[in-house]
Formats: sequence, structure tokens, C-alpha cells
Amino acid sequence: MTGPDPAREPESRGSPKTAGEAADTAGSGAAGGESLRREGAAFLFLRQLREALTSGAPAQERLDAFVARIAGHFVAEVCSFYALRGSEILELYASQGLNADSVRRAQLRVGEGLVGLIARDRVIVNAPEAREHPAFRYLPETREEEFSSFLGVPVKSGTRLRGVLVVQNRVARRYTEDEIAALETFAAVLAETAGPAGLLPRGGQRAPAHLHGTAAAEGVAIGVAALREPPYSLPNPVAQDAEAEQSRLREAMESLRGDLDRLLESEAAQSHDAPRDVLEAFRLFAQDKSWMRRIEQGVSSGLTAEAAVDQARADTRAKLARVSDPYIRARFDDLDDLAERLIRKLLGVREIDPEDLPENAILIARALGPGELLDYGRERLKGVVLEEGSSGAHAAIVAKSLGIPMVVQARGALESVEQGDPIIISGDQGQVHLRPHPDVLAAFRDKIALKEQERAAFAPWRRLPAVSLDGRRIRLFMNAGILADLPSLRDSGAEGVGLLRTELQFFIRARLPRRSDQEAFYRAILKSSAGKRVVFRTLDVGSDKVLPYLNLQTRREENPALGWRALRVGLDRPALLKMQLQSLVRAAEGGPLTVMFPMVAEREEFQRAKALLMREIERLAESGTPRPSKLEVGAMLETPSLAYAHDDFLREADFLSIGGNDLAQFFFAADRGNDRVAWRYGALKPSFLRFIREICGRCSAFDLPLSFCGEAAAKPVAAVALAALGVETLSMRPASIAPIKRAIRSVNLGEAREVIDAALARDAYPEPELAALLARR
Repeated sequence: MTGPDPAREPESRGSPKTAGEAADTAGSGAAGGESLRREGAAFLFLRQLREALTSGAPAQERLDAFVARIAGHFVAEVCSFYALRGSEILELYASQGLNADSVRRAQLRVGEGLVGLIARDRVIVNAPEAREHPAFRYLPETREEEFSSFLGVPVKSGTRLRGVLVVQNRVARRYTEDEIAALETFAAVLAETAGPAGLLPRGGQRAPAHLHGTAAAEGVAIGVAALREPPYSLPNPVAQDAEAEQSRLREAMESLRGDLDRLLESEAAQSHDAPRDVLEAFRLFAQDKSWMRRIEQGVSSGLTAEAAVDQARADTRAKLARVSDPYIRARFDDLDDLAERLIRKLLGVREIDPEDLPENAILIARALGPGELLDYGRERLKGVVLEEGSSGAHAAIVAKSLGIPMVVQARGALESVEQGDPIIISGDQGQVHLRPHPDVLAAFRDKIALKEQERAAFAPWRRLPAVSLDGRRIRLFMNAGILADLPSLRDSGAEGVGLLRTELQFFIRARLPRRSDQEAFYRAILKSSAGKRVVFRTLDVGSDKVLPYLNLQTRREENPALGWRALRVGLDRPALLKMQLQSLVRAAEGGPLTVMFPMVAEREEFQRAKALLMREIERLAESGTPRPSKLEVGAMLETPSLAYAHDDFLREADFLSIGGNDLAQFFFAADRGNDRVAWRYGALKPSFLRFIREICGRCSAFDLPLSFCGEAAAKPVAAVALAALGVETLSMRPASIAPIKRAIRSVNLGEAREVIDAALARDAYPEPELAALLARR
């Protein structure tokens, strides 16, 4: 007897048919009328299946009726449904043909037997001789030994596995492609209908589980899981009347814009600067004419309004797929929120109601936009876990402002959680604890109490200067990218903005910002800074940071990090750089202005860029725009070559800022985003510290102010090392300002320098000894 096919996914599928119909029509040309009759019969049968699951009969009777109908439809001796209980157990939940006494008793583990194989790998198994399959396992209580052929498909609701649906026959046979397609359709009906009808298991006492994600908004939350499933399914995408669809689209868009206006006036947006500023950018995207034009073109091509919105969203995301910078790519997560809101309008799906959430809800979702987060509010919502998303997304910014812990990139969350499961999330560590053990729960309750104590303890440090025990003053600045980041300047204790990523304004728009738009944005930044220094880094785009509305590339580059990007683009396309420089000068309105050029590799590039800025200042002055009262022009040291530029460069620049993340990966030739080589990358490695020491020495000799911007600046030991070597200014995320102030004020930097020099002399890491110095406090 030959063995069966391995588990496989069929290449083509037909309409649902019975086994008899498949045999009758094989090799024959069915007439059009006969085909229509069969399609009508298929729809009638699907309706009967739904009615069986939603009738007023007891739950078990409804499931029994469902499998009995499928068995009759297939002319099969057996039809069974195995429901997933918890995350590991598959229980025989209903069956037509197997021993009735085994229902709700027979169980398999995920991965065990053919049913377990289907559940584990989410595959179809089509086995003419099931007992010959290497994964076969016999359950004596079911009395299934007399059945040879086996066909099983996974039952999924969205991405969540709910069980396995199986048909069996005594005669050894391979089920047809049409029969496989039919069983998949019936499994979808079961998943979509049985869940809301309360027929699927709730999970009982499921085992604890632990998921790893990425920290996006700090804090710890304890609550119950509230799953956010996709709120709709798209109907037939083909439109019958394009003009009517255009009218529906216009009405829905007007309604959406009205909703966003009302959301801007909501209490949550009005009482926190960050949500209001994020929503302003969000609303600009909703009003963008090019986005609307793409949707209208989809309708004109024959799509329904809903399908056209979905297609425009997919097209935009496809064009931006090559953007590797997560902070920039995250700006487009807002598009999903807007598109879903618009589709809900078109489908008539009711809006989000915070009352739908349980008390102390931890929302579990694939992705989430900032508007939707504000819709839920923070009265019931205590935390958020996303399978996608990023720490730089607008939703994360809003979550931080509202004090809602958030974990993103928690793969498998939707499949692992049941509605109402107890859950703990740590937005500090990016950890999710599902159905935690009582000891874990107690430990996190203690952690929450400790966090409150730490928050109170750090409060006094925010307003203190970062002065070391031996009297050295280190200036601490924060990084920012959008107006919503600026409230942190007031609350964190930062002395200014050490890095303002101007490209983010370009990436939250669907078209090139006009000069007036740029000017208004820079003016708002300077106004919000209340006179504190803001370092504007000019546009850092090109290569992998793609702006779809600018034709900056003619081919995909082999190594985008080393390609045509940043200042190289600005110098080759001077009109783009000139527009930005003009906007900055006008926005300064005669006040101080600090401009930094990114990824300068040699002196000549800096000279050309600075000359361009000076020409624009003089040209604008001739037309009445005041010159900046104080102008600082600097460069970002991200390439090792700039560290060895001619001495004249050090005289020409007003300041130098080490871009620590890029500089380290170029120095080590190790991509920090590649797990296979990330261990080679480190700011505290002896060779890198020697390099930083050399840079500090050169800058000191020419009295050139030096700062460091990168992840290392936010880590106490690394920050102390950089300051001890001679870096005068550190720029970091706002939340790290107070801890780094405490570290600087708790150590003698001269003593730390001696520790570093001694360690480097013997080619050793200074980290343990520096940590010991900090521990003395």
C-alpha cells in the first residue's frame, strides 16, 4: 500500500461540490444553466450551515447538526470537529460517524496525530490511507480504525486557530480539489459563526504563556485581554454603478473629516499636547488630495468604494516597503487607521464604543492607529499589545502621552490569547505574560509599586544640572522628530533639542511640503522650545528612505546605508535643500538658528552645504528677511572618514555631533539590525572607545563643541564613559534624561577617565569598573 501525500496546500480551488457532483461532472462540459443551479445550491447549503449553528437549540445539538450536514453533503461516513482548548489540546467536540461516547472526551495534543499536525502547521492533510501516514495516531475510544481516507483542514478565525475539521471514508480515495475547497469554506463558516454564537471553548484553565515584543510606551499594566478582531470583511469588490460609488465615497470622506475634527476637540486631545499634535498631522493626511485621488481612480476603474480604499492603502504601503528606518516607516501606520475608519463608514459598521471594553482592559490587536487609541480612551484601557507597529508610531506617541503601557511586535499574541484572559504587560521590557502564575502576578504588583517610588525619586533630578562630583558640566538634550515630541522638552529636564529629524515632516505627508508648510512647522518647533536650543538636521532621505512623490532613485541600491542619501541627495538636488534652508531662515525670524548637515563624509561636502546656506541668508536679507541673530552650522560625524578631515574643517564648523548608531555600524562593518552580526557592534568595545577618545582629542585641540547622539547616550555606563572621554553634550530620548543626570551627578568623571584609559591600555572592557563607580552612590 502506498503512503499518502504529505500535508499540502492545493494549487487551485473550485466551487464547493459534493463528491457525487464532482464525479458526475468530471470530463464533461456543464451548461451555463446547470452551473448557475449548482452555484445557487452551494449558497443555499452555506445558509443552511449558518442556520444550524445559530438556531435556538442547545450548543451540542447545533454542532452535531453542522457536522451531520457536512457528512451528508460529502457522502462521507465521518465528519468531526476537533476544537482547540487552550493552546495545546485538541478535543473531539462534535462528530457524525465516530463513537458518540468519545465526543468531549477524546483528546490530542497539538502536533500529535494527523489532526495535531494540521493544527501545528496550519496545513491541509489529504490522505487516501490515513493509517500509513507517519503522523497517524489511533484513538481507540473513537473506533475510527475502519476508515481509510482522511481529509482535514484548519479552522481559523482571522489568524487564530480554533480547531480542525475532518471528513473520513471507509474506501481509500484521494479527495478532489473541489472537495478540499468545499471543506475549507465550511471551516470558515464554522469559525465565523460558532465563535460569536458561543459554541467554541473558552479555554478553561490554560497554561501560562510568555511573549516577547518591543517596548513602545513605558509602564506596567495588569488587566484582562480584550481582543480587537478585524471589524469588517470586504464584500464583492466589483462595483455596479461607478457614479453611485463616487457619491458614497465623498459622503463617507466628509463624515470622516467631521469625526476627526470632533476628536481634536475631545477631552483627551485637549488635555494633552501630544495627542492633539498627532491628530493635526493625522487630519492633514485625511485631507490630502493625492490620497483621495488614488481612491477615486480605483472607483473609476470599476471597484467599489471600500475596495478602492483598501487598494490605495495597499499601493501606498507597497511603495514604502523599502524604507528601513522604523521611526519614519511608522508614520504610515496612521494610514491603516484612516483607511479602516473610512471603510467602516462605507460599510455602515458601528463606531468604536469604549463601553465595549471590560474594566482594566489590555487591548490585543494586529495594529492600531492614534485616532483609534483616543477613541478607546484611558478610563478602561490600561495597556496595548500589538502584533505589528513600532515604538516610533503615532499610536505609541499617544500612548506615552496618556500613560498607557504599550508593547509592539508581539508575534502570535492574537492566537495565544482568549477574550478575558488575565494578562500582564511590561512596556519597559517589551514582555507580555498571559495567564500569569500567582507568584508572577505578585512580583509585578511589587514592580508597579516600585515604579511609583522610582518616579517620585527621579522627579527632583529633572530640574538639576548634570554636574559630576568633580565639577564637570555635561549638557543633556533630547531627540525629536515631530511637534508632538516637544512637550517632553518641558517635562524631561532637557536643555534643548539636540537632534530634530526634519525628514519626518516629509514622511507624514503624501506630497512634498510646500515652503510655507515647512516654514510653519519649523516656526512652531522654535516657539514650542521656548528659547531653548534646537539643532535642525537637514533632510535625511534617499536610498532606503523613499519619498514616493520625489523621483530620487532610478534603481534599487545594493547597499542603501552607504548609498545616495542625506546630504549627498541635498547637494545633488540643491533645489530641495535650498527650499528647506530658506524655510529655516524665515522661521527663525531673526532669532538664533542651529543647522546640522547629516552624513558629511569629507570637508568639501560641508563647505558646499554651508556656502549654500549663507547664500540663501544673504538673498533673503535683500528681500527683508532678518538674518539669524546667532547662526551655528555643524556636521554630523557618522562616517569614520570625517574624523580624519583636515584641521581646517575643525576650524570651519561651529560644532560636531557624533551620530553614534551609524558611526558604530560603519566602524565595525556590522549592521546593528542584523541579529547574526549585532554582537560585533558595541559602543563600549575598546576599539570604539579609542576612536571616540581620538575624536574628542582633536575637537578639544580646536575648541570645537562635541556632542553624541545615539542609543549609547541613554545608557548610564556608556553615557559616563562618553562624558569621561570628553563629550560635552549628550542627546537622547526624553525618558532617559533624569536617569542620566543622576548617573553624571553620582560619579567623578576624572576617576572614570582613569578607569577607561587603564582598561584600554590592556585592551579590556571598562564597563564592569565603571558600573562599580556608579554603584557607589
